[in-house]
Amino acid sequence: MQNIRGKVIAITGASSGIGKAIAIELSKNGAKVVLGARRTEQLQQLVKEIKNTGGEAIFSQIDVKDKADLVRFVSTAVDQYGTLDVIINNAGVSQLSRIDELDIDGWEEMIDINLKGVLYGMAAAIPIFKEQKSGHIINIISTSGIKIVPMQGVYAGTKNAVRTIAEAFRQESDGMIRITGISPGVVKTDFADSIKNQEMKTIITQNMENLAISPDAIANAVSYAISQPKDVEVGEIVIRPSKQN
Repeated sequence: MQNIRGKVIAITGASSGIGKAIAIELSKNGAKVVLGARRTEQLQQLVKEIKNTGGEAIFSQIDVKDKADLVRFVSTAVDQYGTLDVIINNAGVSQLSRIDELDIDGWEEMIDINLKGVLYGMAAAIPIFKEQKSGHIINIISTSGIKIVPMQGVYAGTKNAVRTIAEAFRQESDGMIRITGISPGVVKTDFADSIKNQEMKTIITQNMENLAISPDAIANAVSYAISQPKDVEVGEIVIRPSKQN
């Protein structure tokens, strides 16, 4: 993990769950982490936790639905540390329901956060990466976009859109900017908290109780992807419980 030491890494959705685990893991390996999320109290506590263990971290309150927030977020990293090496687009939301329930507000929320939020993160970081002729984009996606099932159509659609965009950018960047997609399966997080459909909320909660793996597993995969030499790109990693259907 020596390739991680000293790197400046910005993480969205860093206040809890997978984002928090990634921040802690990377800081343990010597990265300078820049944490972004809406919940400042949790971010302040995480920065304190990281610093208490000898790591280096700062935070910025952001909403990934606001492209100006993402520009400010990466600027904070550059202003504080002089560079940006990696951006991890981790923020996401789920509103799982049948399509004919017409949860249009839920659809728009997922599109705004899961898709546009990733694009805004990429758009904020790419000019910096192009100027320095190096950089790494990591998008936290989902196995929901790999196996399509009822009740997750729009959610899976937003995740698969990220895959498509990432592959196009990989070819366009011609190796100068690396891009990695990491697709978690069932992970112990607060994923179910925002789900309004009670049937799906119950199913997801039960899956977490019976199957879920630790967010640390995802954090380890992120570390692996970042730690590779500059001429090695890890394109896709799928991480799920061994018993997941």
